[in-house]
Amino acid sequence: MGKFVITKRTNGEFQFNLKANNGQTILSSEGYKTKANCQNGIESVQKNAQDESKFDKKTSSNAKFYFNLKATNGQIIGTSEMYESASGRDNGIASVASNAPGATVEDLTS
Repeated sequence: MGKFVITKRTNGEFQFNLKANNGQTILSSEGYKTKANCQNGIESVQKNAQDESKFDKKTSSNAKFYFNLKATNGQIIGTSEMYESASGRDNGIASVASNAPGATVEDLTS
């Protein structure tokens, strides 16, 4: 089972990372002004990770592969790391889909 880790950026914004069982970060959020909004973002990931159509597969300008997870309103709620191959990216999507729904939350800002 995965784990969401809430941290605070140097600019005071909150963010979360979804980590797989092996501790590797598989999805990172944007910065949020409040912890409540950050927690809402986690709930959105848990809800939308089960819908394959919410994953937007991308290729960067340096030919690396990544994906964005979007909410129902189309807003990006998480971005993956960069992958060397499209199959690596697809495995990352599968990992988010399997880890996010039952993931625990660890708040490192308390």
